[in-house]
Amino acid sequence: MDFLRPASWEEALAAKAEHPTAVPIAGGTDVMVEINFDHRRPEYLMDLTRIGDLYEWEVGDDTVRLGASVPYAKIMEHLRPELPGLALASHTVASPQIRNRGGVGGNLGTASPAGDAHPALLAAGAEVEVESVRGSRRIPVDDFYTGVKRNALAPDELIRAVHIDKADGPQQYSKVGTRNAMVIAVCAFGLALHPETRTVRTGIGSAAPTPIRATAAEDFLNAALEEGGFWDNGKIITPSVAKQFADLCAAACNPIDDVRGTASYRRHAVGVMARRTLTWTWESYRGAHRTTEGAA
Repeated sequence: MDFLRPASWEEALAAKAEHPTAVPIAGGTDVMVEINFDHRRPEYLMDLTRIGDLYEWEVGDDTVRLGASVPYAKIMEHLRPELPGLALASHTVASPQIRNRGGVGGNLGTASPAGDAHPALLAAGAEVEVESVRGSRRIPVDDFYTGVKRNALAPDELIRAVHIDKADGPQQYSKVGTRNAMVIAVCAFGLALHPETRTVRTGIGSAAPTPIRATAAEDFLNAALEEGGFWDNGKIITPSVAKQFADLCAAACNPIDDVRGTASYRRHAVGVMARRTLTWTWESYRGAHRTTEGAA
């Protein structure tokens, strides 16, 4: 195995063009596990830790540009108001040591259905900025996952950043694991309310071959909230609406049985998390709605 260590982004793109099979490594929290267990033996490893702008972020008027290697710990510390769902997901990642090393770019590159960041990115509607010597492009996160541990990157492309709209409403994240830390998700669920567009987005992890959205559940809830005037009146969502939303989220899953959990348990757990996160996010929205009305 040969080791490539570019000193700049331009050098990294040139190296990736020359060696398309090179596997990027920054935090190394996924790649090194696969190598240590001999699940992967790449011809080339490309160390990206010398490329400083991968560890930087920029908060704009409407969006956050998050460098691919920004550690989860930095997201938790600095970007909680702008990216609350991703900050909550970052809390569930492994251990403090790994949260100080790993970043969202690694999760996206590995594209494991159990990656902790994916549900939050799907719920927020992120875009992945990728680049090669041929140019750059942005891939909507909905189109990024193409199969089990497969993504939409071309062989000569590298992930440079993720663009995420700043939260305009409450977001939540929930994860089921066999213990409280250092655990791969049995299943996970992200939910984001978008009051400006009066829409709801979801993200489901570890309950299908790829991270997915529960689009039928979103369509149902969007219609129910609009028809009931909930966005304007701030009323409590009825139990029947919450149950139907949860059932549709569970139905969106296509899980497997494995050592961490059965398929039936995963479907059930996703339904429970969907109902709970909807309750939590809507209560937050109602609280903000009442405060706004009072100020008016």
